[in-house]
Order: sequence, then C-alpha cells, then structure tokens
Amino acid sequence: MTSSSKIAVRELPLFPLPEVVLFPTRPLPLHIFEFRYRIMMNTILESDRRFGVLMFDPVKGTIANTGCCAEIIHHQRLPDDRIKMMTLGQQRFRVLEYVREKPYRVGLVEWIEDQPPTKDLRPLSSEVEQLLRDVVRLSAKLTEQNIELPEDLPDLPTELSYWVASNLYGVAAEQQLLLEMQDTVTRLEREAEILTSTRNHLAARAVLKDTFSEK
Repeated sequence: MTSSSKIAVRELPLFPLPEVVLFPTRPLPLHIFEFRYRIMMNTILESDRRFGVLMFDPVKGTIANTGCCAEIIHHQRLPDDRIKMMTLGQQRFRVLEYVREKPYRVGLVEWIEDQPPTKDLRPLSSEVEQLLRDVVRLSAKLTEQNIELPEDLPDLPTELSYWVASNLYGVAAEQQLLLEMQDTVTRLEREAEILTSTRNHLAARAVLKDTFSEK
C-alpha cells in the first residue's frame, strides 16, 4: 500500500478522455499535446506521478463520476513540448466535488474497492477464462490470423475481471458500468454474458463460413 492509497479522501488532478475507461493493473499509453494537460503532467511529474482518468462521453458531453487513478511509469519529452508516456491503472475513485477547473480539473476524490467475496470465485473465473479462449479461437478461425491470449493472463478473479473489461472494444459505456461495480461476482457474471453472446455470434459466423467454403 502506498501512502496515497491509505488516505481515504484526497485531491487528484483529473484527465477526461473520450470513450476511454482505465482499469486497475491495466496499462494506458498517452500522447500529451494540449497545453493545459502539458502543464498538468509537468506538475504531476514533480510530485507523485498520479492523476485520475475519467471517461468523457463526446455525444452527451458528460464526464463520468467514477474513474481510475493512473501512475506514470515512464515518459519521453518530444522537441515541441509534447510528452509520450506509459501509465498504469491503480485504484478506482469516485469524484466528490471539483476543487478547481482551470487550467485543468482537480477533484476531491474517495477511493473505492470491491466488496470482500462471500463465495469461492474460482469456478466463475474459470468459466470466464474458458469463454475468452472460445472467443479468441473463433476469432482466429474467422480472420485466419494467429490470435492468442497472453501467457500472463491474470489468474486472480478480480484482476481477471479488470483484464476482460479493459479488452472490450467499442463499448465504453459498458466498460464504465463494469468499472463502477464494487462486486467482483457481478462484474464477472456480466462479462460472462457479454462473452457468451460474442462466442455464439462468432460460432454462427464460423458455421456459415464453413458451409460456403465447402461448396
């Protein structure tokens, strides 16, 4: 536990990103070019290298109230003051209020965690992992590409739930709901539903592909 994670409430610089939802333990590469965020990142690099990522909905024009803290792991300054950086998701937070909005947002936030599990999560975690493998296998078959899951796929249920959620594409609103859940069982169950639907869709397409390829 770092000193900052022991503080229940703290001020945190906030970085809204269009349709991007960061999860704990997951990497997020960033390219900082806007002037106010260059100021923000330079300030952060001189302190604890942490800031909050919040999903911005460009259609509704709204910023999510729950996000994930990011820590700058390494960075590279470019000649025109832009900054390339790799960040890593840390703990989740909820914005209590905005303390400042210019030149960039700073919020008073409280950390949130999943509730302690009341049952063995391994069976559900194994089901989700098997569904993942089915989806990857069918995707590889349909695209005729070599697609594989990483060897270091998390084996802890909560970390697996974050990994799955972060790898859902084009569904930022769904990802945001998964981020806000404070129960690992609920998150894994929802991911099982999403992966089952995806698997069934891919399986149907694979059957069609096989049918036409035989003619």
